[in-house]
Amino acid sequence: MIYRPILLNEEIKFSKKKFIVSKTDVEGKILFVNKNFCDITGYGHQELMGQPHSVLRHPDMPKAIFYMLWKSLLAGMEVSAIVKNVAKSGKFYWVIADFSMQRDERGRLKSFTSFKRAAPTHVSQNIENLYHGMISAERKGGIEASLLFLEIFLKDKQMSYSEYLEDLVEEKAIFSSWINFFKK
Repeated sequence: MIYRPILLNEEIKFSKKKFIVSKTDVEGKILFVNKNFCDITGYGHQELMGQPHSVLRHPDMPKAIFYMLWKSLLAGMEVSAIVKNVAKSGKFYWVIADFSMQRDERGRLKSFTSFKRAAPTHVSQNIENLYHGMISAERKGGIEASLLFLEIFLKDKQMSYSEYLEDLVEEKAIFSSWINFFKK
C-alpha cells in the first residue's frame, strides 16, 4: 500500500524530451512503468506494480477529467489530457498524457498505455485556471457540476476538450516559431 505524501508547493521540472510511460490493466492497476517514470515520481518499480495509477493523482485535479478519460478509454477511444500528478516527495509535476489501449485476441480491452511528456509552463498555467473552476463546481455539485462547468467553458470557446488541449499545446509553439523566424 502506498500512502499519500504530504503535498509540497514545489514543481518537478523535467526535459520535454523525457517520456514517462505507464501501462495499466482495465481497472487502472499498474502493470508497467519505465525508468523515467520512476526517476520523476521517486517511486521504485516494484513499489508501483499492482497499485492503482490514482496514487499519483494530485488533489488539484478535477475528478471529472478522470471520469471523461475512463469513459473514453472504456469506449475504445484514444484520448489525451493535461494532468497534474504528485510524486513520492510530495512535489508535483504537469504532463501532457496521451492514452491508448491494447486489446486481446478476441478484441476485448486488455490494457491501457499512457505516454506522458512535460507540459510547458504556459499549458499548465492555462489549464490550471479551468481545473480550479471545475474543482469548485465539484465541491458544490459533484462530478456532474464539474462536467457542466467544462461544457459551458468549451461551448464558449466553440471547441471540444480535445480541440482545446490541441490549441493550448500548439499556441506557444506557433508563437515561438514566429519569434525564431523574425530573429533570423
